[in-house]
Amino acid sequence: MPSVLIRLNELKKIYREQNFNFTKEQQEAYNVLLSRRREDVSGFYRDGKVWTGSSVPGKIIEESV
Repeated sequence: MPSVLIRLNELKKIYREQNFNFTKEQQEAYNVLLSRRREDVSGFYRDGKVWTGSSVPGKIIEESV
């Protein structure tokens, strides 16, 4: 099965090709995939895999152990 992002992008492309309308089945599939994606991203935040600090170009970041 393709990844969630790939399938979401496919559905978005279909959405544009169909005059910005989904069929009932496509809408249900989109909603399921979107909720899965949101769970994945929430997990990234929960596991500390997302940078939430400010960015200072050229500054060396010291890692704390």
